Amino acid sequence: MLTATAAFPVSTANATGGPEDHHAGSGLAARTTQRSAPATTGSVRGPDVSGYQGTVDWASVAAAGASFAYVKATESTNYVSSYFGQQYNGAAGAGLIRGAYHFAHPDASSGATQADYFVDHGGSWRADGTTLPGALDIEYNPHGATCYGLSAAAMVSWISAFSSRYRARAGRAPVIYSTTDWWRQCTGDYAGFGATNPLWIANYSGTPLPLPAGWASDTIWQYADSGTFPGDQNTFNGTRDDLRTFALGDYAPPPVRAWPIVQQGDRGTSVTTMQDLLDARGATLTVDGDFGPATLAAVKAFQSAHGLTADGIVGPNTWQALVVTVQSGDSGPAVRAAQTELVAHGAAVTVDGRFSDTTRAAVVAFQTGSQLTADGVVGPDTWQALVS
Repeated sequence: MLTATAAFPVSTANATGGPEDHHAGSGLAARTTQRSAPATTGSVRGPDVSGYQGTVDWASVAAAGASFAYVKATESTNYVSSYFGQQYNGAAGAGLIRGAYHFAHPDASSGATQADYFVDHGGSWRADGTTLPGALDIEYNPHGATCYGLSAAAMVSWISAFSSRYRARAGRAPVIYSTTDWWRQCTGDYAGFGATNPLWIANYSGTPLPLPAGWASDTIWQYADSGTFPGDQNTFNGTRDDLRTFALGDYAPPPVRAWPIVQQGDRGTSVTTMQDLLDARGATLTVDGDFGPATLAAVKAFQSAHGLTADGIVGPNTWQALVVTVQSGDSGPAVRAAQTELVAHGAAVTVDGRFSDTTRAAVVAFQTGSQLTADGVVGPDTWQALVS
């Protein structure tokens, strides 16, 4: 369970109660047993709240470092939060950029009907620099079948109808809030909204990754359901100036730079890199890109030796302990791991485990393109950019 110093009362998620209990993340919180504290959440943070939080002391929220907030306005077509006015206007009064969100029930009425209800009850958008576009909270059904009894094609059509009507009424496409797990299960991992709708991703594993199909980056990441602020904890993918840009209109968030989650059964470049790094740390693995039993045992042994939870899952904390800084003149499996990642990013280097001038030039080029310090040294920040 993620622990944090809570300056405000925290909620206990209830995925089966009434509308006051349904909020962005209530379904995920009820399904999440293993949580990891993010290595970093960025500097532009804020809560999302619902009627469950009641009256919010927004001056204290702002003093605690919040820059923005999302407030639940509506659910289906029969619920408006009785605390919406205090929360929405209070956030603005405290200087936060805020927006409203709608908890969807695709089994109750059409997407267009629910978009109208949302706009008519506080969910619209204004180009005033203080209002975020409305968000569609589309996630686990709190009262029945996960996908509300809809097929993937029907769910995509429902979301499309909501998005189109909201855009027609409010002048902007809504943000889509969801989890990658739900999106894959209930839309068939549909990729068509990535070019039009900003993504608000919920993931409590310490990283926003993996993202649903179609999105190269998230705009907002809900990383925990309790913490410094009341309600759920979120970070904006950008600076405060970027947040103001997003409030006013189109904003392209930078690519996600986060440690991936790698576990038994996975295959590919991230596994190859992780195996080479384990060998650099003293393991004797066959580096084949296949996360099998031998790799699982090596990961658990490494985690135990470094005071980490020995669950065999390579997440942010394990990656940070695992990476080895390499530079010109070095050789060995850690260099080979860096070369493998450089090749995956398009560099023309030989994966031979020797940090040559060619490898250094490839590192500098990658760092420059990734807006990192171009010093040719593969340290933690460059490793994170390589493997994310």
